[in-house]
Amino acid sequence: MTPVQKLIGLGLAILLALAIGFGGAWQVQDWRLGKKMAERIAEQGANHQKELDAITGEAWLQQSAELDKRLATEEKLALQDQQHTKELSDAQRNQARLRDQLATADVRLSVLIEDSASGCNVHTAPGTVGVVHAARRAQLDPAHAQRIVRITDDGDNAITALRACQAYVRAITQ
Repeated sequence: MTPVQKLIGLGLAILLALAIGFGGAWQVQDWRLGKKMAERIAEQGANHQKELDAITGEAWLQQSAELDKRLATEEKLALQDQQHTKELSDAQRNQARLRDQLATADVRLSVLIEDSASGCNVHTAPGTVGVVHAARRAQLDPAHAQRIVRITDDGDNAITALRACQAYVRAITQ
């Protein structure tokens, strides 16, 4: 081998050694950066999981608070419903009793009659006592009295139902 060939061989060997060194350094650098990147990704994942856990915990607390509110409202509505049902049944019982008394003539409905001719405000019969002094009254026909009682019953039922609806709306909107 000639000195030029030796020099070329030595140059190739050096180039080959440098290429292997650069390639190895590149692999080491890539491995090192990959490891750092993996650590960063793992750290970001852990931070993200902590944030998700905090958000989930807060959501559970809010859901629990809303559930407690809903249950309290439902309980309040149930109590109000019981109260209104009792009021309605009491009113219906009183109405039925009044209808029975009207039917058996135990109670009679009457209306005031204006007596403009006499001009007198003193009782005509001694010993008669009433709430309205010197008023003359006319008794109503029992059939008409029954109709009047039915109409007032419907009105009482409507008022009770309206109160129940208003209480429900107030409870829901709070």
